[in-house]
Amino acid sequence: MSVSKRRSLQVRTTGGGRVEPLPEGQGWRLVLPRGGPRYRLAQLDDYLDLPRSRFPWRPPVALHLEARITPGEPPGTWGFGFWNDPFAFLGGAGRRLPTGPQAVWFFGASPPNWLSLHSEVPARGFFAGVTAWQAPWWAWMLTPGALLAAWVPGLHRYARRWTARWMRQWGRAWQPTPGVWHRYTLRWEAARVTFWVDGKEIGTSPLAPRGPLGLVVWVDNQFAAWPPDVRPRWGVLATPEDVVLDIRNLRITPG
Repeated sequence: MSVSKRRSLQVRTTGGGRVEPLPEGQGWRLVLPRGGPRYRLAQLDDYLDLPRSRFPWRPPVALHLEARITPGEPPGTWGFGFWNDPFAFLGGAGRRLPTGPQAVWFFGASPPNWLSLHSEVPARGFFAGVTAWQAPWWAWMLTPGALLAAWVPGLHRYARRWTARWMRQWGRAWQPTPGVWHRYTLRWEAARVTFWVDGKEIGTSPLAPRGPLGLVVWVDNQFAAWPPDVRPRWGVLATPEDVVLDIRNLRITPG
């Protein structure tokens, strides 16, 4: 499997999650074992020990890979693409301060996830997605207060609208066939991102994130939800059966 020419992929797991070579080679198998609502993660990335200013990827760049997922809608989230790891949740990332999200990826999210702040953008399911935080510095300084207001009765609607003003999103839904290989490609340019599945274009976003970003491939059993008129919530889900994400023929082509 051809990965980043700048850095090799690193494995990150927790809660019994596993990352193994595919039996046929040329790829990886990410596994979450069945079990109760304890956090589980299986992840590959190329940024774990880096400050965000040294993340490897800027536009123009394209990501190509083949992937298959079982079951079709696993509990939690899964996907692959580029992001800026904005939240200091896991080991290594704890050395970075939180920041506004920047991401371009194929993303899967089961109920009760609700990840869109805009009505025209998919909030869950599987979709090609772009997130670009486009706030001035002073807005980022006020964001912690807005998030705290999200928990105050009568203020959570205003907090959501304020956050949506600065966190721009774009997405196009697409449904993978469980257990079947599909070919995924995204091309991230300075002013747009185009997505293909099995050689067919599924959408072009006029929105593009700022770099630099890091490559991530993951599956976990976490959820986050901020639906309209509801306070935000997050947690972990039980995995009634093993969740398996296979990837192969991963390539990144700059330029």
